[in-house]
Amino acid sequence: MQLFTELAKGPQSFETLRGRLGLHPRAARDFFDTLTALGFLKKESDTYANTPETDTFLDKAKPSYVGGVLEMANHRLYPFWGHLTEALRTGLPQSEIKNGGPGFFETLYSDPVRLREFLSSMTGLSHGANITIANNFPWRDYKTFVDVGTAQGDLAVQIAKANPHLRGIGYDLPEVGPTFEEYAKATGTAAQLTFAPGNFLQQELPKADVVLMGHILHDWNLAEKRALIEKAYRALPDGGALVVYEAIIDDARSKNAFGLMMSLNMLIETPGGFDYTGADCSAWMRDAGFKTTSVEPLLGPDSMVVGLK
Repeated sequence: MQLFTELAKGPQSFETLRGRLGLHPRAARDFFDTLTALGFLKKESDTYANTPETDTFLDKAKPSYVGGVLEMANHRLYPFWGHLTEALRTGLPQSEIKNGGPGFFETLYSDPVRLREFLSSMTGLSHGANITIANNFPWRDYKTFVDVGTAQGDLAVQIAKANPHLRGIGYDLPEVGPTFEEYAKATGTAAQLTFAPGNFLQQELPKADVVLMGHILHDWNLAEKRALIEKAYRALPDGGALVVYEAIIDDARSKNAFGLMMSLNMLIETPGGFDYTGADCSAWMRDAGFKTTSVEPLLGPDSMVVGLK
């Protein structure tokens, strides 16, 4: 309903806000007060306002908006999670594929509107971590990079903006190309970035000094994870680096609730995907030939695992 985008214009009285959102009077006050109790809104007398957090992250007009992933969850995932018990008992996905339909990615990439929503949601999910990687990784030691499964391209864009000496490739299925190029142009990084179409499960990866995989590995089963890491190893020169990041589960598997919930989401969505610990990923990298690995926190629930060839 874009409630937080509406309130980003300024505090509003109950009746004004209810009218602007078109809500029935029976439960509108309960709805706003519930959001207040949960910490998403501030309330003074009969007037509601955003908190600093919701104003920053849930105003759709701001570049810091992360609500795209919530929109996707609302449109797709909410009903699928109603079958979590069945998924836990059968080990089978509960998405479109459950009833004989095409898989998640096939369904998504065949619908331009849903694809654009998904690509934007990946930017929202990853934006803070992307900026952290762009500013904290030792990019001075490298000249080129490839972002595998680039989606809208925010990781590549943030790296390029923070490191003018770098040249990068966004690698993804051909349908993603126009959205990537549009985003690169809008952010002023088109001169540094190139889109390369391809299927990373079927083809070798473009060669570069650094290979990045953000929110990619968890989509696939163990054999596919290992194969992608091996492809990254082959794409790198000696001294090159593989950066894998997502909501890496803590090694004790007891603290990163987001990462653990995401792994359950992979159960709901995919035939074999799962999230994993930093120790898991480091072991897969060493098995592929990487000589050293490290696990480093990024922002919120995200961490990165770095392997050096």
